[in-house]
Amino acid sequence: MEKPSYGSVIVGVDGSAASLAALRWSAARAGLLRTRVVAVRAWLPTAALRAPYAPAAGLPTPEEDRRTAAAGLEAAVVQLLEMYPQAPVSCTLDQGPPAPVLLHHARHAVLLVLGRGPRDDISRPALGAVARECVRHATCPVVTIPEPPADAKETELLWLTEDATVGAART
Repeated sequence: MEKPSYGSVIVGVDGSAASLAALRWSAARAGLLRTRVVAVRAWLPTAALRAPYAPAAGLPTPEEDRRTAAAGLEAAVVQLLEMYPQAPVSCTLDQGPPAPVLLHHARHAVLLVLGRGPRDDISRPALGAVARECVRHATCPVVTIPEPPADAKETELLWLTEDATVGAART
């Protein structure tokens, strides 16, 4: 694993709409915290997720899995930089299960930010397995950002923008 990022806001990025919202929320607040954002993507070789008796034909190689994860991380950061060209953001791609990778990078962080999927079924836990493990074991505050509704207009998502932060800081 790479070295942890000291004094940064760590954001778990998996390509979901919720993780993109978490990245956007973090970038909008990085200035207030006087820090930078580190987008972290954990990846595992596909073969590690298969049963040992499953056929290996057609599986991507570990290098292909790494390239796919890197491309997803890069796409998320490019999308962020289109909205916030001056965002102080860097990328980290690390091999391993998501929760341990995120916890490793957040050891000396100011904040760990994770996306949270929609809660269509209230009988299920509010947080997924990775977020629950991070909340239990993180040594810094953990924020979860909900996935924005698919039909929401940009003007309805003020909590995601820098303008909402500036307004909140003035009051």
